[in-house]
Amino acid sequence: MARSVAARGDERTVRETADWVAGRAASEGFRVEPIPLAGLDGWRFDERTGNLAHHSGRFFTVEGLHVTVRNGPFPEWCQPVIHQPEVGILGILAKEFDGVLHFLMQAKMEPGNPNLVQLSPTVQATYSNYTGAHRGRKVHHIDYFVQPGRGRVLVDVLQSEHGAWFYRKSNRNMIVEVTEDVAPHEDFRWLTLGQIGRLLRRDNLVNMDSRTVLSCAPVPEDGTEALHTDTELLSWLTGERTRYGVTARRVPLASVPDWEREEYAIRHREDRYFRVVAVAVEAGTREVGRWTQPLFEPYRRGVIAFLTRRLGGVPHVLVHARVEGGLPGVVELAPTVQCDPGNYAHLPPGRRPPFLDVVLSAPPGRVRYEAVHSEEGGRFRGAENRVMVVEADEDEAPLSPPPGYRWVTPGQLRALVRHGHYLNVQARTLLACLNTGAAVL
Repeated sequence: MARSVAARGDERTVRETADWVAGRAASEGFRVEPIPLAGLDGWRFDERTGNLAHHSGRFFTVEGLHVTVRNGPFPEWCQPVIHQPEVGILGILAKEFDGVLHFLMQAKMEPGNPNLVQLSPTVQATYSNYTGAHRGRKVHHIDYFVQPGRGRVLVDVLQSEHGAWFYRKSNRNMIVEVTEDVAPHEDFRWLTLGQIGRLLRRDNLVNMDSRTVLSCAPVPEDGTEALHTDTELLSWLTGERTRYGVTARRVPLASVPDWEREEYAIRHREDRYFRVVAVAVEAGTREVGRWTQPLFEPYRRGVIAFLTRRLGGVPHVLVHARVEGGLPGVVELAPTVQCDPGNYAHLPPGRRPPFLDVVLSAPPGRVRYEAVHSEEGGRFRGAENRVMVVEADEDEAPLSPPPGYRWVTPGQLRALVRHGHYLNVQARTLLACLNTGAAVL
């Protein structure tokens, strides 16, 4: 793993890979067009509940979610949510070439990606997809991840998806090392961790599913001493999970207040948060070449960021024990800042997310990493975040942070991510940037 991180290649390799991804997008004639909600083929709104579902009963439904939080800054809210009660596979094949571990990445089209095609895992498939519910072509290389003994398992852990938009959704994150030859294909390419790290410095190139798997990669530990021991960290997180009394229950979509169904979208009456829209898709390289589906579409670009400091000479990042109504465990470790600043513009400064202004006003010399990355393009349309690592001082981020925040080392995050439901998907994006050398503390 260390050799793979160190094998960063040169700028020509990065440029060639980026050109290859762009070329795959240009050569296949992909099309994504907005359509009215009534134009969804095979989808319908239930007359009684208002829930949006596929006629097959597979894939996912759009329903309502009612959340109450004891001791939280927002005690209650309702919203649309994606309910997809199945576990997908996000899997990357690994293989040594000349003593250096490489990872098989796919140039994959997703209808919600701003640039349609991005670097994806070897396999990125829902249970419905890889079991053939769509009656399309078989998912490439799926057998390495569902048939025991096809390779050496390096990573296999359930991780949550977006807790703000999914209801208790998890995926199986896997890395499987093989020694046999893998059949070449024009949509796949072998890359080192270091090369992927350089690609992570480019906007909208490495997709969310790749980032979550790479966050779980067993990269070497640095052996540094943390401000808080692992036992102290776990005790604090358990206390945070206990402190918040969270109730999240699915409700009929038609009963969600302040959300209105129009011809082209389901939207909040004040045009905040996100919309539910519909698209028609043409994608010749996918298992099915043509389909329609709903997508969640945020109004603006968000911000996710770690504040970092050296404490006792050791790099630490500031994490937030964050409540999200759709998380399986309700509370997971999140970045220091994770929000759409526009959703808080109407609130007084005291109700804005802590540390948001520190991140947004950081001078260039304090920004250790910055790129724009999009979220899961199979369910979200144009969902982008400005991803940052920002160096802070004692005045901006004190040694004793506000309740709900704690200083941890990257090594402690790597130990936790080996187990499911400790780090949310946004924190795993930042950890992937650290694991691959894209961000250096």
